Amino acid sequence: MSVATMLEGKPRNIISSLPDDNVAVVVGLLAKHRIGAVIIRDKSGKVLGILSERDIVREIAREGAAVLNTSVSGCMTSKVLSCTTEDSINHVMEVMTENRFRHMPVINNGELLGIISIGDVVKCKIEQAEQDAQDMRDYITS
Repeated sequence: MSVATMLEGKPRNIISSLPDDNVAVVVGLLAKHRIGAVIIRDKSGKVLGILSERDIVREIAREGAAVLNTSVSGCMTSKVLSCTTEDSINHVMEVMTENRFRHMPVINNGELLGIISIGDVVKCKIEQAEQDAQDMRDYITS
């Protein structure tokens, strides 16, 4: 199964923020949309980073609540690993596991198409396992 298949069932709106926004703005976006990470883009739409709940908690532990008033650019993960729609679910799961992160942008030819989470990957793997089991039952009974 590919990332393209996984994106088919997801909403296409991508929640993002500008690097100069303060962290409190992103916290509000995370809470409002019930998501775990926000893509940080410049005004032209280019991906500059990602800011996750984990990034924010790490900064609060280090700097205290004052972090909420600092710019996103100081807290975001700048080295963003991404995937394409052609990548397999297994590949994405491996990269997420090895690098210990839970959200990955999907980028084709420089264009941000969406973001997938480890929850999306697990859901697809479960659906795939259920389909394989059903196919096996159908084969045995035929």
